[in-house]
Amino acid sequence: LALFLMAHMAFVSSILISHDAFYTVARFFEGAYFLGKPYPILVSGVVAGVLALFIGHAWLALRKFPAGFRQYRAFVAHKSRLRHGDTSLWWLQVWTGFALFFLGTVHLYGMLTQPELIGPYESADRVWTGNLWPLYLLLLFAAELHASVGLYRLALKWGWFDSGNPNRSRRRLRWIKHGLSAFFITLGLVTLGAYIDLAFRVKDGGTIKRVVFSNGKFGYSYADPDFEKMHQVVQAAIAPAPTPAATATSAAPTAPATASAP
Repeated sequence: LALFLMAHMAFVSSILISHDAFYTVARFFEGAYFLGKPYPILVSGVVAGVLALFIGHAWLALRKFPAGFRQYRAFVAHKSRLRHGDTSLWWLQVWTGFALFFLGTVHLYGMLTQPELIGPYESADRVWTGNLWPLYLLLLFAAELHASVGLYRLALKWGWFDSGNPNRSRRRLRWIKHGLSAFFITLGLVTLGAYIDLAFRVKDGGTIKRVVFSNGKFGYSYADPDFEKMHQVVQAAIAPAPTPAATATSAAPTAPATASAP
């Protein structure tokens, strides 16, 4: 699941390359380039598998949570006395995992039931106009911190990158963990900002507030999408609004040319 989160961030951040890049990635997972046309149900199948792993992982992890208030108080007191960095990281993983159980479920349900609304403009509309940006912001921090701590603890458990010196290996792995967290959180924030910026351009830059390419709208059809018409609709939506001065200048009549005297 941690590796899936990293791959997912790479796919989603393709919007930073271009809108077409993210559109290509989205259609690839729908099988458009090897089945002849997109099948969003394929995305639903992948999401269903991820959701099953997600629930199974959460169920296994719950066995290690404090089972009651007394256990919770005992652990907090133990952690405060011990002041051990890895114990604090485990506690961080507990709380981020608890948050993910709610935040991640909302996101996965949306992708499961509306796979056709995955694309640069549809996703931007969902993030901003759909008021989901606070959820994605919290989800970003919870997911990336949870994943990086999980990989760090796995590396310690199984002796990955062991240099023969346990303290040196631990310090090295901790720096790698910090680097992964910083990189993916920064990438996620920039990507989220790109979606919000695109949503503002669609909302404020043209006469169209929302551009959602669902089947039968704006030339979009699962069987035979009119890409040229879709491109025209998007360009019209994100084109900057004409200024009043430019509009008045273009609307002013042009005086007829007069012939010069011989």
